[in-house]
Amino acid sequence: MNSRLATTTLWRPTGPKELELVRELEWRAWPPRLPEQPIFYPVVNEDYAIRIARDWNVRYDGAGFVTRFEVESGFVARYPVQQAGGRTILELWVPAEELDDFNAHIVGTIDVVHEFH
Repeated sequence: MNSRLATTTLWRPTGPKELELVRELEWRAWPPRLPEQPIFYPVVNEDYAIRIARDWNVRYDGAGFVTRFEVESGFVARYPVQQAGGRTILELWVPAEELDDFNAHIVGTIDVVHEFH
């Protein structure tokens, strides 16, 4: 019998500082948000994550990384997909105070899938 949970793949563009914090959390959780960051924004498609990492993170942080991770589908369904611009600019809006609960539903590790300098 297969007891594997259904998961949803999400991506997160990130800079080197946030990536180091993820590394310190053993690739299993996202770090707490800063006071000026009330929302955690994972994105629902890889292309959008690549654009942010390459075009924004590199410009402001010197490097950009795209991470991929899985979250339990039943849990992540509580966050409706938000269209933050064009048709393919889709993300989830996770309130900072819910990030610990979100992290508890990550399945497996957070993996770096693209790197830009």
